[in-house]
Parts: sequence; structure tokens; C-alpha cells
Amino acid sequence: MTAIAVLGSTNMDLVAYVPKAPRLGETVTGRAFRTVPGGKGANQAVAAARLGGEVVMIGAVGADEFGVRLRSALTAAGVETAALRTVEGPSGTAHITVDDEGGNSIIVIPGANAHVTGLEAGDDSRIAACDALLLQLELPLDAVLAGALAARAHGVRTVLTPAPAQPLPADLLAATDLLVPNEHEAAALTGLTDPRQAAGALLQDVPEVVVTLGAAGALYAARGREPLTVPAPRVRAVDTTAAGDTFVGALAVALGEGRAMADALVWASCAAALSVQRPGAQDSMPSRAETDAAALAARTAGTGASS
Repeated sequence: MTAIAVLGSTNMDLVAYVPKAPRLGETVTGRAFRTVPGGKGANQAVAAARLGGEVVMIGAVGADEFGVRLRSALTAAGVETAALRTVEGPSGTAHITVDDEGGNSIIVIPGANAHVTGLEAGDDSRIAACDALLLQLELPLDAVLAGALAARAHGVRTVLTPAPAQPLPADLLAATDLLVPNEHEAAALTGLTDPRQAAGALLQDVPEVVVTLGAAGALYAARGREPLTVPAPRVRAVDTTAAGDTFVGALAVALGEGRAMADALVWASCAAALSVQRPGAQDSMPSRAETDAAALAARTAGTGASS
């Protein structure tokens, strides 16, 4: 079983479903509202756990009702939460608008996540015991860097999702093994709108890059290797909120199991495609059995990786 540590955010998602997202100054009538556990860190943890990973979550929730619900959701998914601290004040929240095409816009209020400024007692050993550490940028950069450096010191694969996109310190990039931006984040980091060019530019700082392309699939690039592209299964998107986090959680599990990158990318793409067909973040994430079946169908249809 793949052992994965996640150092990241835990938020309650406040989701409004609307026919069309409002423009600045406009008021629209929504058709539904939900509060569902989310946060990029917690999402990746739940995705990896549902897909067969042994996962530990490192982060913080607030001393409020949301904090209780967030911890309970992680525990129910099989994620170890001993390193998920409770701090005074509110939990993090994400205010999400989802339109009828499945697109979304998100405002994140860090809350308790802002209190995670570094590693605490026991975190280093938790990271050292894992095959991979998953990182995102919804925590203070000092904490993200501390986690990456700990993983590097123990020979643990570091997978960084650079979201929300922001300039990345050189020492964080130097401690990153695999960078997984979406196409918009890759463009923000490099100033290049072509994903292949952006991936090539990012390889100056990290050894491997996967650029997720939404409905177009994913692009893998590594130093000294030809790029690979993996098409996404064709599905009707209901809610894309957790697609990227599902992809990363699945990819970490697959690589930890020793799968070749091409096979891992197909499996992760199928997991993400399953997630967008259901509403919500963690609620939408597929099981291992579902993902195995979708990946088998993709291989049978001949929609695997290509150069």
C-alpha cells in the first residue's frame, strides 16, 4: 500500500449552484446551496485514501462546527488525522460558484490554515515514513517549504500543486520532484500560454512536470524524455471543483505502486473524469474499483498516452 502524507489546507466549501455565474455588480438566482468538506490538501488526502493509499493529513482546523465536520469527513474516508491540529478561531472556508457547464470560481478564506507556519513535533517522522508528500499553496509558504525540505532530506517524493498560483521560491522548486499545475497555473508561472512550452520552461527548475488540461487531458514532461499526452475520457461535467485534486491523489497512489508514468496518468485521468460527473468536492471522488473499471475501458478503447 502506498503511504502518503499531505501537508495542506482543510476548508469547508460553501457552494452555490447557478445557471450562469454573475458578472461584477450583477445578482443572479441560484438553484441550490451546499456546505461540503473541501480544501486542496484535504481533497487530495481523501482522493488518495479512497483509491487505496494509506494517508496522513497534516494541517489545522478551527475550534468551530466546521472543524468538527472537516475532521470527521477525513476520518470517515480513512485518512489519519492525528496531525490535524485544532486552533482557536474559524476553520478555513472556500466560497464557490458552480455554473451549469460545470465551471467554477472560488474565493478561499484561510482561517485556521493560516496558523500552519511550519512543521510541529512528529511531522518530520510522519513524512519520513511515507512514499510521497503532497503539497499545495493554500498554507503559508514557510510551511510548504518546511515540508518539502523534510521530504527531500528523507528521500520522499515531493509532489507540489502550485495553486493558488504565485511566484515560487527557488529553494521550494529545488526540493520539488514533481510539479502538477493546471494550464492556467503553468501560464502564470512561466508567462507562456502554450502548455508544452510552459512545461519545458518549468523543467529548468524541477525534474518532472504534469500539466493538467481539463477536458483535453494531461501533458507529462521530464528532463531528457519526450513529452507524453493523455486524453481525458469524454464525459459531461457537472462540477469540476475537485478534478485537479482527484487527479493528484490518484497519480500519487499509482506512482507509489510502481506504475509507469503513462499508465499512472491514464489511471489518474480516469479518476478525475469520474469526479467531474458528480457534484461537490470530496463527495464526488471515486473508489478504486470505479477507477480501475474506467481505466480498463480507456485502455480497451485505445485512449492511452501518446507522444
